[in-house]
Amino acid sequence: MGAQWKPKGRAAGADAKGRLFTKLSKEIMIAARGGADPASNPRLRMAVEAARKASMTRDTLERAIKKGAGLLDDAAQYETVTYEGYAPHQVPVIVECLTDNKNRTAPNMRVLFRKGQLGSTGSVSWDFDRRGAIEAAPPAGGEDPEEAAIEAGAQDVEEGEEGSTRFITEPTEVD
Repeated sequence: MGAQWKPKGRAAGADAKGRLFTKLSKEIMIAARGGADPASNPRLRMAVEAARKASMTRDTLERAIKKGAGLLDDAAQYETVTYEGYAPHQVPVIVECLTDNKNRTAPNMRVLFRKGQLGSTGSVSWDFDRRGAIEAAPPAGGEDPEEAAIEAGAQDVEEGEEGSTRFITEPTEVD
């Protein structure tokens, strides 16, 4: 790789990081609508942890939380929109989008569902259940994970990868 390609390589890395930060900022803004305190808002806490793993600066993180909570005036209002439909061969699909303009997103979704069929609200969701999942390693004390799951209110227990256990719960109990 010659010297002429070095700036281009750095620019590509910076562009990828910028796209990731934009995606994480939008997720933080949506999550912050439920409350600006990560201690009381599990969705915000998860988004903040993901942003910290990606090395997002504290200033950018705090600005995204303030925008989402409505504390700044220049905030673009992002909202979650759900589209339901069928992919080719009648495979049911639910797509959750994060958008600031529904009128721009709807035609894009119609294009994606061109080979299948874009359905109305409720046309596919009856076939799906919204569940929460928690994956944890068993404690060293040898306690039975199924007993712990029953006490904690889990609906189902599955064996995960590398000896871990996956607990299936209601989405509101994933905290």
